[in-house]
Amino acid sequence: MEGPAYFGSWTFSHEIPDAQRQAIRDCPFLWISHGHPDHLSAESLRGLSTATILLPDHVGGRIKRDLEAEGLKCTVMADGEWLPLSERVRVLCLANVNQDAVLLIDVGGRLVVNTNDAQVHHWPKTIRRIIRSFNVSYLTGLTGYGDADMINFFEEDGSRIATPVATDRPVGPDIARRTESFGCDFFIPSSSMHRYQRTDSVWANDYATAPDKHAEGFESDRCAILPAYVAVDCASGDVTEIEPAELPFTPREPSEFGDDWDEPLQDGDGALLDAYFRRIEHLGHAMDFLTFRVGGREHTLELAEGRYKRGIVFETPRASLMSSIEWEVFDDLLIGNFTKTTLVGEWGNGRLYPDFTPFVAKYADNGHAYTEAELDAYRAMYKKRAPLEFMRAQIQETGINRFRSLVPKGSALDRLGKRVFLAASRRG
Repeated sequence: MEGPAYFGSWTFSHEIPDAQRQAIRDCPFLWISHGHPDHLSAESLRGLSTATILLPDHVGGRIKRDLEAEGLKCTVMADGEWLPLSERVRVLCLANVNQDAVLLIDVGGRLVVNTNDAQVHHWPKTIRRIIRSFNVSYLTGLTGYGDADMINFFEEDGSRIATPVATDRPVGPDIARRTESFGCDFFIPSSSMHRYQRTDSVWANDYATAPDKHAEGFESDRCAILPAYVAVDCASGDVTEIEPAELPFTPREPSEFGDDWDEPLQDGDGALLDAYFRRIEHLGHAMDFLTFRVGGREHTLELAEGRYKRGIVFETPRASLMSSIEWEVFDDLLIGNFTKTTLVGEWGNGRLYPDFTPFVAKYADNGHAYTEAELDAYRAMYKKRAPLEFMRAQIQETGINRFRSLVPKGSALDRLGKRVFLAASRRG
């Protein structure tokens, strides 16, 4: 509701009308899916301190601890159990191994399936089973060209790696297949309406997805797509477009958010970086080094002594880098898309997946699982909640990661793979 995200890089594309702001303030319950700042905003929560915050049952419980330390009221929702909020509203939460979650909301017999940024992971059969028990269902969540992740990659010679985001192809067909695979009646675009405002990240606006682009190419005889920004009357089913005004755009300098690209690392920063990344055991098996190029100087962490075949160079301002280390939110540094990331050696089309981002941003920062033994215990806790679906999801994820490492995102083969996967999911 308030302020930017990702060290000032993200801002709103459209205004939040007064009626919607007041509705949020009046809500007795808020649900927070995960810790990214476009979903968990400290600045926004300051004006919502009387609400009860509903949280997924994330292993490690970091968000609950941090919010309660700020004096906020939190309730952790057990996976797969309906929680009544009023006579007409009940909610059900499903957390996943990547520290994200899906929320199902029953409003007077109509079901909203809020997938936000989450992959369904080990809950697809559970979600589809619940959807089938409702006459009308709405699917909502992150869709678009794919800029809502790290896309600021460079070759060793300094040339930019062509972004995997395919803006020349409509996203509607993928949305239709996704909605059909769930068995939902309607899709509502959400979690996709950001704009880049820092002068060092505005280049990424070329890859952002405008609200009206989600419907392009959408064709289905089983479901329909609604516009972004709508009000749905859950008694009658009537849909009213809200039509918020598009906000004027003014690029802002990194210095407005405390960043100076000329500021070098200070004494002690290198030791903090080393300690932060050395604790993540998988990195030592998957790559040889990490280099931080800050203010014209470099600091290199050797993960495999004397070997420099495979590694990553992060070029970024000192203030946001060290804040991401202090707050354990390294993913925020990447998703802002002002950090220049150079891949050294063979990384494939998956780039930072699966060897870097999940282990740093999901398992370590949020789950506090650093060693192989801790990761085994971490995964085992999620597996206990839905053993068969979890094992199936692990097999699928291994295959997907292998596929994305070999096949360029947005290519014809990539699109075919998505169609095959969704068709198989629908049958499952």
